Amino acid sequence: MASIKVKFRYSSLPDSEGTIYYQIIHDRKTRQLFTDYHLLASEWSERRSTVATGHSGSRVAQMISIKEHIRLDVERLTKIVRQFDSRCLEYSADDIVEEYKRFVSEYSLFNYMKSVISSLKQNHKIRTSETYQAALNSFRKFRGGKDILLDCITSEVMESFEAWHRKKGNTQNTFSFYARILRATYNRAVEQNIIENRFPFRHVYTGVDKTVKRALPLNIIKRIKSLNLKYSPSLDYARDMFMMSFMLRGMSFIDMAYLRKSDLAHGYVSYRRRKTGQKLIIEWTEDMQRVVDKYPENSSDYLLPIIKHRGINERCVYRTAGYRINCNLKKLGGMVGVEMPLTLYVARHSWASAARAKGIPVSVISEGMGHDSESTTQIYLASLDTSMVDRANMLILSSL
Repeated sequence: MASIKVKFRYSSLPDSEGTIYYQIIHDRKTRQLFTDYHLLASEWSERRSTVATGHSGSRVAQMISIKEHIRLDVERLTKIVRQFDSRCLEYSADDIVEEYKRFVSEYSLFNYMKSVISSLKQNHKIRTSETYQAALNSFRKFRGGKDILLDCITSEVMESFEAWHRKKGNTQNTFSFYARILRATYNRAVEQNIIENRFPFRHVYTGVDKTVKRALPLNIIKRIKSLNLKYSPSLDYARDMFMMSFMLRGMSFIDMAYLRKSDLAHGYVSYRRRKTGQKLIIEWTEDMQRVVDKYPENSSDYLLPIIKHRGINERCVYRTAGYRINCNLKKLGGMVGVEMPLTLYVARHSWASAARAKGIPVSVISEGMGHDSESTTQIYLASLDTSMVDRANMLILSSL
């Protein structure tokens, strides 16, 4: 069986850092595997072949991190040797080094997530692939572009990632969104027996907080609808798309973008939600038609003036349009005195809130919004308008 030793190569320059490397011996042949871990001579214990303990100062955290990485590397190398031995095949020290390098190349988080994203795209799960890419981008920024091996993702790393998001002013839900995707990636690697589960997510938040109030009362919706925007086409267009979403029972923007002309027939528009696949049928009204008639008929197969031309990157067009509309909606929000950021998603929440205010049962609201279950609708309603509860509380308190 091969032996693995941790070594330290001292710098030829005084007071300079030396380099950690691993010595791999098998069949009386020795190979060296260098790392990018660097220590001062005083921080290395030659007798114990490990990072010296008992130091204090600004480098302590770095030394602890290096010591942990060395432990994981040796564990990884030992596992490779055991796998070679279990196959009862001849192998060399070079084979151990090459297998280690292959693991580092294929099973770093960045490279592994890239392969997962590529697989999702091949399976036509474009939306999911985009969320994975967003999580990867966020973690890459946190790491300053420095990759990390999957089995080096620890509780400490994830807690630091969470603290980084808090420092940036992001909400718990924002961090949780990324953490859940990273956890799914990590668990996939565990299921494939690439790494052992060290449960690095157990101390960070991966739940879903109630969202802040995003719904607008009907009187504000009316004010938005009645704004005179004929001298500002971009604001007018943003308002039209917001109102169209509201009128279409809070239809999501991606579903609006991909509504086809053929989906409108006999006074009804029918479509399948891209998120759930659920089929919905909505009565087409004169107000909806007036919005469509305002804009020249586009050359594409789509009903609304979002994706207007054939032979283009439709997802890119839809996402760019959504970004511009939301930027203009924030301006509209200021014009009608709305303090929270006005976005297309507010239209969806506002429709649910208006429906509840009209006494429509949750089951009907759920059906209208295309939710898989009423529990999803309850999440929407729980975070919308609390004024009804406040009025009920005042009636109770006034009776005391």
